[in-house]
Amino acid sequence: MIKTILLNAVEAGGKELLRFFNGEFKITNKEGINNPVTEADHAAEKAIIDIIQQNYPGHFILSEETGEIITDSEYKWIIDPIDGTINFANGIPICCVSIGLEKNGEMIMGAVYAPVLNELYFAQKGFGASLNDKKIKVGNKAAVIDSCLVTGFPYTYLDSPNGPLQTFEKLIRKGVPVRRLGSAAIDLCWVAAGRFDGFYEHKLSAWDSAAGFLMVQEAGGRVTDFDGKPYSPYQPHILATNGLIHDEMLEIINGRKGL
Repeated sequence: MIKTILLNAVEAGGKELLRFFNGEFKITNKEGINNPVTEADHAAEKAIIDIIQQNYPGHFILSEETGEIITDSEYKWIIDPIDGTINFANGIPICCVSIGLEKNGEMIMGAVYAPVLNELYFAQKGFGASLNDKKIKVGNKAAVIDSCLVTGFPYTYLDSPNGPLQTFEKLIRKGVPVRRLGSAAIDLCWVAAGRFDGFYEHKLSAWDSAAGFLMVQEAGGRVTDFDGKPYSPYQPHILATNGLIHDEMLEIINGRKGL
């Protein structure tokens, strides 16, 4: 039942994304640089939350635009109504709806729907991950130099040692292909599907990664923070890989190893 509601909710959000895509809509800017929110974000969020609350009115909800709807439930829904808003606002089809579901602090299900690409990803703890109902698994590259990676850059961050630009420069100067798609949820799903071998980012929010990190784990990959500790979506750093290149990537990100 709860899986059905999760899929209904992510598909409802996707319908709103499609309804506005390449059309006219209002855009406002949240705090910070290049941090837009569109009419479509609000419409998708409302459609998602309505479905959840109609079926599970007592559940905790954390959503990017609304914030927290706090209850004492053991279940928490973590929602990004449109991940890749700048892509969406510019008619770039790499954008999606992402919903993760926690039970007692553990992520148990996740769904990511990129309707313009016609890709629906789903993962359940202990049951694997799928793309459009077909099982997916991570790739098998065993060295970073042979890998295809993806990352994202925060618009505001401290220029700290081994920061986003420094890590990016180290990799590309050695010829490692590193892409930037503009949607962390899709980045993670594409690692899960074996399209990328690794994804790293220095500053994410819980709704960016809640569903996607479970997708990678259930597809056979590994996800940690930059210290190699078990990943939590409530801290900013993430490294998600096929598992084979994970330790090498940790060394590179932390400045302990060159290529």
